[in-house]
Amino acid sequence: MGQTYERIDGRLRSFIEAQPVFFTATAPLSGDGTVNLSPKGLRGSFAILDERTVAYLDFAGSTAETVAHLRENGRITLMWCAFQGPPNIVRVHGRGEPVFRDDRRFWGLLAHFPDIDPGAHGLRAVVVVRAELVRDSCGYAVPFMTYDGDRDLHGRRFAREDDDSLGAYFEKKEHIATSIDGLPGLPLPLPPSPPSPPSAR
Repeated sequence: MGQTYERIDGRLRSFIEAQPVFFTATAPLSGDGTVNLSPKGLRGSFAILDERTVAYLDFAGSTAETVAHLRENGRITLMWCAFQGPPNIVRVHGRGEPVFRDDRRFWGLLAHFPDIDPGAHGLRAVVVVRAELVRDSCGYAVPFMTYDGDRDLHGRRFAREDDDSLGAYFEKKEHIATSIDGLPGLPLPLPPSPPSPPSAR
């Protein structure tokens, strides 16, 4: 039923890129730590960089569990489900890294997301994942559901923020700088958004 792939290409790549939502799962090294599972949406916020590397935009939210776990150990699983069409589930197991605003790689990575205005969503980082194991499975029990479109609430909420107010928002949240289990989360104070790509300076 399931199959293992050496790379993300062809039919597999087409399936992943067509899905409007995916899920990320991470966990701390501690055996009694909190496992985190997060849904990710917004068309254009996910990109396949090469046959074994993917990336997605990490936007403002009320926690930073995924970031904290990646900073500690790098382990992550991404999952896509077919809610329409033939049944399928694809998982990418790998190692991830959050690339923050003050990293010199940040602007180069942003070029892979031309259809997203990062300023409207309080962009915190670009998460880059290197695949170590890629598998699919049948997905026979996944229900049919209709994709009606992205919600505009996230963009409407965080488009009101500038770097200072966004940083203040993060400072007030209990589990942004520190995870639920006390791991380092998003580095604060928030670095300012670069005014322009380095090549334009």
